[in-house]
Amino acid sequence: MITDVRTPQSRCRFALAWADITPPPNIYHRMWGAAKHERATGIHRPLRCTVAIFAPMEGKEKQVVLALDHCTLGAVEHRQLVERAASLGGVAAEEIIVIFSHTHGAGLMGLDRANLPGGDLIPGYLQSIGERAGELIAQCVAQLAPTTIVYGQGRCNLATHRDAWDEASAQFVCGFNPGVPADDTVIVARATNDSGEVIATIVNYACHPTTLAWDNTLISPDYVGGMREVIELETHAPCLFLLGACGELGPREGFVGDTAVADRNGRELGFAALSALTALPTPNTHFVYSGPVVSGATLGAWKHSPLTASDAWKLTRWHEPLAYRPGQPTAEQTQAELDQFQADEATARAAGDEDRAADLRAMAERKTRLLHRLAQLPSGDTFPLQVALWHLGDAVWIGVQGESYNLLQTELRRRFPNKTIIVASLAADWGASYLPPRELYDQTIYQVNIAVVAEGSLEQLIESIAERITG
Repeated sequence: MITDVRTPQSRCRFALAWADITPPPNIYHRMWGAAKHERATGIHRPLRCTVAIFAPMEGKEKQVVLALDHCTLGAVEHRQLVERAASLGGVAAEEIIVIFSHTHGAGLMGLDRANLPGGDLIPGYLQSIGERAGELIAQCVAQLAPTTIVYGQGRCNLATHRDAWDEASAQFVCGFNPGVPADDTVIVARATNDSGEVIATIVNYACHPTTLAWDNTLISPDYVGGMREVIELETHAPCLFLLGACGELGPREGFVGDTAVADRNGRELGFAALSALTALPTPNTHFVYSGPVVSGATLGAWKHSPLTASDAWKLTRWHEPLAYRPGQPTAEQTQAELDQFQADEATARAAGDEDRAADLRAMAERKTRLLHRLAQLPSGDTFPLQVALWHLGDAVWIGVQGESYNLLQTELRRRFPNKTIIVASLAADWGASYLPPRELYDQTIYQVNIAVVAEGSLEQLIESIAERITG
């Protein structure tokens, strides 16, 4: 008979603070190739910048998590953000890992868009994010205090598989594929200070925030905003969202312009996470069998007993060298293709063929983004993928660059069933693009088509992380 049930817990110094970083409502917004607008027309829900700092109970080491309600940033924009935030926050740049919620409703904030309608607002806006992040970091450093983090797990059916074969057009499309199961795991955490006050909750879930797409013209955190609202109304504490490995996962109902759908998706995840959070025990306790009690039947009684949560701490940061995929397109080739698409678009518009013109405009946008990415890729034969991993009591926290397929987290959790493993993807700039499994590299799937690292890179990353968890 099992007589002791222990909920995973961590003991550390911790602080969290957040700020509203909603941009001007008329800023450049076009995120989707199929979008017909350039500027945003208003605000659906505000965007957030959240800083969480983790540190051991003793010592100067720390890990700064800077979470942004944005899709991603380019390498230059990301570097400038980290440098500004580190300088103003009084920490080293290498201590910061930027994690994006990956909402596709926040707008494309690239300095290369400055000459487009509303793009003139981007440079100043990005600078303001860095300054606000620096202020939050300094605030959190000053407020670091002993904290117990308790972990739980729930289930949510929001995420679905999105690699779908369209038989009618004989091609893969990126959309709801009900024929393939999806990872429904929700990892939650509750941070409580020594006064018994809940100071933060964390939700880790793998599902692309792509409810809102080309028809949406409002700045939005997508489903993340509705999820936070549900949890914060109940817990009276800020909620930090960390997007899991979701390269092939997206919402069951997505690619719409209706913000009510995004809010509904958010509530679905919010209530699932809240259910798991509600089930968490009092921190620094475990559930133990206290023996038989004679009643109408002989009952087996259990009770919560004091337990000191583990304060084990180990922090590792590295850049995983992933080989570039052979046959990468050149900038010259991409520019020529862009020029041709733009010329064909002009011809289609002149002929009054607006449907074809819209498709060609979207294809031109693909090439524009590819040019921007190619210009910022690190030189050499490998891409240095940024990873931060910190053991924290009974949990392992991982911040990893790129858009890994879900295999990253499911395989790590399979190998380490006795550890709570939090995987936060979209950490650092988007240069790494997608990391699909080896067996998909011969398929014409969107995520595979734009992958910049070679076949087997995801598997290499999994092995590298697993070795460090074991060690």
